[in-house]
Amino acid sequence: MSTTPAPGTITMYSTTWCGYCQRLKSQLSGAGIEYSEVNIEQHPDAAAFVESVNDGNQTVPTVLFPDGSAATNPSLKQVQQRLSA
Repeated sequence: MSTTPAPGTITMYSTTWCGYCQRLKSQLSGAGIEYSEVNIEQHPDAAAFVESVNDGNQTVPTVLFPDGSAATNPSLKQVQQRLSA
């Protein structure tokens, strides 16, 4: 469940109770960055993907970029920089 997002967008792996996820979603929306969200508690393959890029941990938010790279708990600025690179 790690489908690469379209150029200019991201996929954010999250949970409903994650405060960092809520903050990043709000910041992304405010900055006009499109994203799709995948709740790792509802999608076991998404949880496995998150574990695969976080040394076995289910750390969220984990963001997947169009180039196939991932970042754990990135700031809005980091997301903007990666999308413009």
